[in-house]
Amino acid sequence: MTYVRAAALSELDEDTPKRVELDGTPVSLVRTEGEVFAINDICSHANVSLSEGEVEDCSIECWLHGSSFDLRTGKPNGLPATRPVPVYPVKIEGDDVLVSVTQES
Repeated sequence: MTYVRAAALSELDEDTPKRVELDGTPVSLVRTEGEVFAINDICSHANVSLSEGEVEDCSIECWLHGSSFDLRTGKPNGLPATRPVPVYPVKIEGDDVLVSVTQES
C-alpha cells in the first residue's frame, strides 16, 4: 500500500469531519473515540459530501437524507442508503495522518 499525508493530527478536531482530496479521491477524515478514520466523502445514496454531516457512535451521518455510515466498515447503518462507501487504511506517524487510497494489484 502507498500512504500519502492527508493532514496533521493536530488539525483534526474530535467528532468533526475534515474533507481532503487524495490522488483525486474525496476523503473525509474523522477523529473519534481515540482513533482516526478515513472514509470516502461521497454518500452512496445521494452523491453529497459526508464531511458536512455529524459524527456520533463511530458513524458519520449524511446531512441530506440522514443515512449514516459506520466509519470502520463504510456500511450503512440504516435507510435510505443501501450501499457501503469505501473506507481507507490510516497510519499515524508523529503528527502526520497518512492514508492509503490506492488499490494494489
